[in-house]
Amino acid sequence: MSYVADSTSDGEFNRDTDYITTRITADGRDGYPLEPGRYRLVVARACPWANRAIIVRRLLGLEDVLSIGFCGPTHDERSWTFDLDPGGRDPVLGIEYLREAYNTRIPEYPKGVTVPAIVDIPSGAVVTNDFAQITLDLSTEWTRYHRDGAPQLYPEPLRDEIDEVAQRIYTEVNNGVYRCGFAGSQRAYERAYDRLFTALDWLSERLAGQRYLVGDTITEADVRLFTTLARFDPVYHGHFKTNRHKLAEMPVLWAYARDLFQTPGFGDTIDFVQIKQHYYIVHSDINPTGVVPKGPDLSGWLTPHGREGLGGRPFGDGTPPGPTREGERVPAGHSADRVD
Repeated sequence: MSYVADSTSDGEFNRDTDYITTRITADGRDGYPLEPGRYRLVVARACPWANRAIIVRRLLGLEDVLSIGFCGPTHDERSWTFDLDPGGRDPVLGIEYLREAYNTRIPEYPKGVTVPAIVDIPSGAVVTNDFAQITLDLSTEWTRYHRDGAPQLYPEPLRDEIDEVAQRIYTEVNNGVYRCGFAGSQRAYERAYDRLFTALDWLSERLAGQRYLVGDTITEADVRLFTTLARFDPVYHGHFKTNRHKLAEMPVLWAYARDLFQTPGFGDTIDFVQIKQHYYIVHSDINPTGVVPKGPDLSGWLTPHGREGLGGRPFGDGTPPGPTREGERVPAGHSADRVD
């Protein structure tokens, strides 16, 4: 997503959470019914919020019914761009800037243009950029199009607990790293830092005796935590000053993150090159030189994690997703060698 945020008078970072909340549903109650091939999911591999949608779409096997468009890792004040595509245009939507789809829905769209966004291909208009609801709807509204063996990422009996854990992850970790990085005063930064590591300590304690956050299978809560952990050492530890410990120095969380990274559908979506390019180039107020770090060493992501000893079944009664589709693979050399 873009950083549609401001700071309070004491320098605390506040994220703008006013999204386009129209939903694509099985009954079409918002005017956008499920139709294979009608919608396009627009993402950027660099963005943790978009990365969630990439993972969930892949785990559920929705590639044939929901196409995907990849923006480049950087953007300007106008919006995300399709500079990875020939001619700098999305081949399906025919646009150069994602803002064009936002303006089609809401003329002169006044807010930050964010990813992920789902675009209605016939009209060229954004349907929704409500990142939290998008992945939940992929799990609950798109069920008729799930692949055989798709996991239950949002099982009904566990939804209350998933929601509770996911909310704390969002406020204290997903958004907590940004609260550190964009703090406008020393006091605001130190408060944000303490909140973040209090939450990470809580997660370490929770995960010390169980393989996954809720129940014995991967759920939406794990997807939401993973995308922040994957960016912790390459970006947040230095760039956002979340430097009490590196992820690799937090034994439980590091093992948990490696476990997920080595699970098909997770690590095969992570592009460390684009992640670093995005944060270190776009955030010119934090990193005015635009120099992108060469490290860290990524080989540790493939080391044994030992989490199998805690039990758990990654996909429950389901199966892993198949190999990543041609055209959707992370470029060679942009990640650790992955298990496809």
